[in-house]
Amino acid sequence: MEHPSVIRPRDHAVYDAARMGKATLFESTRLLVGLNAFEPGQAHALHAHAGMDKVYSVIEGEGGFLLEGRELPMRAGDLLVAPEGVPHGVRNTGGGRLLVLAVLGPAPAAPAL
Repeated sequence: MEHPSVIRPRDHAVYDAARMGKATLFESTRLLVGLNAFEPGQAHALHAHAGMDKVYSVIEGEGGFLLEGRELPMRAGDLLVAPEGVPHGVRNTGGGRLLVLAVLGPAPAAPAL
């Protein structure tokens, strides 16, 4: 994808019946913008990032943000910030698909080859 350009997240969603789908919309050394696509019942397990903050923005659907033993309801238009080190995750508790924009800064380091 060439940048700068207008991005319509729904056009890049990757749904997978076996697991959460992921797509990268933009990546640099400073920022990663991705999509997490969930079929009903799918989840992204509780995890934390060292040295990175994460912002989730719900594009469509409904579910729950998992935060340190709590589950907060979410729906299209909602936003959650998971600061560095705070355990977080997402669960699709709705009857339809859930599409969540995920922004991480700084971007995760590329794996060593």
